[in-house]
Amino acid sequence: MPRRIITAIALLCSAPVAAQSLDEAQTAYNAGNFETARALYQELADAGDPVAQYNLGDMVLSGKGGAQDHEEAARWLRLAADQGLPAAQNTLGTLYERGLGVPRDLGEAIRWYRLAADQGEANAQFILGLLYELGRGVAQDQAAAIRWYRLAAEQGHPLAQNNLGLVYETGAGVGQDDAEAASWFQLAAEQGQADAQTSLSLFYALGRGVEKDLTQAAHWSRAAALQGNAKAQNNLARIYRMMGDYEPAYIWAVIAAERDVAGADDLVAQLADLLTQRQRANAHRRARACLASDYSDCG
Repeated sequence: MPRRIITAIALLCSAPVAAQSLDEAQTAYNAGNFETARALYQELADAGDPVAQYNLGDMVLSGKGGAQDHEEAARWLRLAADQGLPAAQNTLGTLYERGLGVPRDLGEAIRWYRLAADQGEANAQFILGLLYELGRGVAQDQAAAIRWYRLAAEQGHPLAQNNLGLVYETGAGVGQDDAEAASWFQLAAEQGQADAQTSLSLFYALGRGVEKDLTQAAHWSRAAALQGNAKAQNNLARIYRMMGDYEPAYIWAVIAAERDVAGADDLVAQLADLLTQRQRANAHRRARACLASDYSDCG
């Protein structure tokens, strides 16, 4: 068989074989067989596969399937990043920002974040937005921050959606717009972002940018409260009070007071006058159970 035909067949077959091996490694990883996954990724990474290099670097970084080694992780991530893999570029940026396995260097971190962001990597876009908003490593530039937040938010990045909501809520660099803020908070809240859930709850409680709806306000405050958001816990107590549900209001006020939220002690005292001694005792028991269970047993 002519050599040219053999080469063509090799080119046709090599990609499916690599894909199959990557699938095997991912299957092992998903099953919790981290040592097997790491060994499979190692073999592919040694052969130069950028996805395998990234996944191996990520496993070495976290210590899954073997020893944790930040310097070795950075080496594999750089190999993948140098091949243009945006996820690796983003993670390498994080290593330089934090000084893990490489010297801490914010300028180098930004270079990698930008390379990833320019390829559409949402987390890198969000981080660039944050850096521009804070003026960390770059000149403070609210317009640039908003541009990067929007690019990430439009890809569904919940932190970017929340920050874009805050931008519209405050009017920082844009026209203040409660309805636009509420729409971004809603998108982030639906993905479980606790700060956005807290903000959206207040918008529903006050009728800012949305029709006033205390049931929705309680729903979103509770969602954030169950994630341990202390501000949401205090807000939830106040929303239940507005709804006339004094016992659950008292429970969440007690929880907020236990976490030293400003004003929660006063709220506990005010609500205590609206409950019987038996109701107060039951509420304290339920509050203790909620806290002890890390919010998994809150009724």
